[in-house]
Amino acid sequence: MNEISIREQIENCEDRYLSEFAVRSKDCHDSRDVWEEPCDMRTEFQRDRDRILHCKSFRRLKHKTQVFLAPAGDHYRTRLTHTLEVSQIARSISKALFLNEDLTEAIALGHDLGHTPFGHAGERALDGVRDGLHFSHCEHSIRIVELLEKDGQGLNLTKEVRDGILNHRSSGMPATLEGKVVRLSDKIAYINHDIDDAIRAGILTESDIPLKLSKTLGNSTKERLNTLIHDVVINSTGKNAIEMSADIKMAMNELRQFLFENVYSNPIAKGEETKAIEMVKQLFNYYMEHDELLPKDAYIRAAARKEPKEYAVCDYIAAMSDQYSVEKYKELFIPNFWNF
Repeated sequence: MNEISIREQIENCEDRYLSEFAVRSKDCHDSRDVWEEPCDMRTEFQRDRDRILHCKSFRRLKHKTQVFLAPAGDHYRTRLTHTLEVSQIARSISKALFLNEDLTEAIALGHDLGHTPFGHAGERALDGVRDGLHFSHCEHSIRIVELLEKDGQGLNLTKEVRDGILNHRSSGMPATLEGKVVRLSDKIAYINHDIDDAIRAGILTESDIPLKLSKTLGNSTKERLNTLIHDVVINSTGKNAIEMSADIKMAMNELRQFLFENVYSNPIAKGEETKAIEMVKQLFNYYMEHDELLPKDAYIRAAARKEPKEYAVCDYIAAMSDQYSVEKYKELFIPNFWNF
């Protein structure tokens, strides 16, 4: 009798213990664009997770804005720490619901790979910089994992992971429950950590949060997370759906709206956004006129795919960290003696 591999043992455990609504890793051996021999130790989703974790786009998230542009302080969230918090919340929910935790983690770690410098401000800048040129960080995340990473070879992720990455925003709807968990966990994470960062910045105090929301959700980040995560698990157990109770969902949405009115549009938090948007647009226009300064390999690959050069310029700028884009702007537009 042949000894089965570690991967096969894990897949057998999934068959025995996962929910009937969970995705089985063994069902996804053929869901990559390019077929690969199965690993002897890791399931397909574990391989996807590892590829995302080790790619350059993931590492660059540590220097990209979450809410506060180039925050002065070590404790504000960046796009990377946001990603890690989403992953932990999503894994907790998936484990409690007996879903595929590896698939959940892979989607969560990859969901924001396509974010630009300066967060949604940079995204809006690239989306509106040329007539007919559309830019979305969700779609760009897919472009990264399918075309740009590994020197243009892509990461060759399973379709289940790519679907979850593409549809993690409120406007999307993932095909798997694991993807739906990440979609909701993203919202739970940013609502709570953005409150924490806003309090740290002196924009809010805990007492500013409407009393009815505090009574429903809790009086601290810890209490709110506990309420929201438990509510999702309680209302989704045994169902082919990821749901919340009506009162908790309404309170969460009202708290999100409170953040839009008091943090996301606050002049202290967003006072530099106009400058960041203008800077990204100027960088784009400059490289459109001086495309010889783009990384040669990226330009060659875009040309080989017969894409307009706008794509290569967007790829380059979207990959920049906050600080790198500022340094490039200084290099291109600010006289050297002024920098001193």
